[in-house]
Amino acid sequence: MFNVARSRLAASAMRSAKPQFSAARIPAVQQQQRNLSIHEHLSHDLLRKYNVGVPKGKNAYSAAEAEQIAKDIGNDDMVIKAQVLAGGRGKGTFDNGLKGGVRVIYSPTEAKMFAEQMIGHKLITKQTGAAGRLCNSVYICERKFARREFYLAILMDRASQGPVIVSSSQGGMDIEGVAKENPDAITTTYININEGVTDEIARKVATGLGFSEQCIEEAMHTIKTLYQIFIEKDATQIEINPLSETSDHKVLCMDAKFGFDDNADYRQKEIFEWRDTTQEDAEEVRAAESGLNFIKLDGDIGCLVNGAGLAMATMDIIKLNGGQPANFLDVGGGATPAAIKEAFELITSDPKVTAIFVNIFGGIVRCDAIAHGLINTVKDLNLKIPIIARLQGTNMEQAHTLINDSGMKIFSIDDLQSAAEKSVQLSKVVKMARDIDVGVEFSLGI
Repeated sequence: MFNVARSRLAASAMRSAKPQFSAARIPAVQQQQRNLSIHEHLSHDLLRKYNVGVPKGKNAYSAAEAEQIAKDIGNDDMVIKAQVLAGGRGKGTFDNGLKGGVRVIYSPTEAKMFAEQMIGHKLITKQTGAAGRLCNSVYICERKFARREFYLAILMDRASQGPVIVSSSQGGMDIEGVAKENPDAITTTYININEGVTDEIARKVATGLGFSEQCIEEAMHTIKTLYQIFIEKDATQIEINPLSETSDHKVLCMDAKFGFDDNADYRQKEIFEWRDTTQEDAEEVRAAESGLNFIKLDGDIGCLVNGAGLAMATMDIIKLNGGQPANFLDVGGGATPAAIKEAFELITSDPKVTAIFVNIFGGIVRCDAIAHGLINTVKDLNLKIPIIARLQGTNMEQAHTLINDSGMKIFSIDDLQSAAEKSVQLSKVVKMARDIDVGVEFSLGI
């Protein structure tokens, strides 16, 4: 499933990074969009398996468990972190008024107190929007003091067709701000996937970050191991911020964000068992379970299309005609009546939708079969908003006749531009009708 919640920080850093090779040889870096994100505590557990240094800690699913973990850590200087898949947790606010999803704590009692206020509540950050995201657990770990803090990310770059390491000596802060204010502080190192991260590359990155001499070897080991995880686990993103040199000259990954390629789920069974669907849009999860590719957008014209390319073209032509698509929805090559019904239920669950543009090429499934499914769905769901249907391909004439004779609020239009214009026009009419509280049927003259 598409995941539009990929790391903005890493992407911004890559856009602003200063390449070590000439721009003529290496195109602009772009990050893959499809990935599974996992919680910080799981990322730390994975790092521990590879003997990469992380602070001592454990995840808790209840206040009592948080208290016990804090006792087991045996330290009066700890951090409690809400496990929510969103950036900006530290500056976020819970729906119960608690400020900060990352808090310093000094006792098991405080661990219990804050866990009670975090678990079961939604954290609202700059990335979650007003709805926030549910916090199901908290990560309790010891607080380590850093002499120096760095930023390091390993990402897959389609433009150069290989991995890149993005690094900065200015870690422990908003890397997006660093990229904007001081882009020269960010370095991009392109990796030959056939050679990997050599000792020479690892030493150059570690030295460039600013690790002290006594930490260079451990930093090199950490960089090389992070790359090993990246390759072995089919990652699209490994982001460590901060990567720290502690006061006792240890190299630790203080915070970690991992993303993995959805296409690798068949060979990364353990990783994909860590998926937390409570952190994802419920409708996108439902669509994926039905074999649909669905992404909710901010517009008001629903789109039901078969084929990703046709879906993108449909959204483009809606915008060119002054409208705004409400979603990306690709029902795939099958476009069966069952898939069409599920797609309509997803689209119409958004109250902003004022019209639906169905743009399907009937190949594997004939247009007349699609038309039957479309008509039955409109009847079953008792839809009140207009549907514009452009069905092209096998038996398209029969489909056109079926729709026109159905008596339903379905407008069958063959020309793409005309269909897009009609979608935008009817959407505006319905919005006006809603504004003045007039029935949709009356406003459309049907």
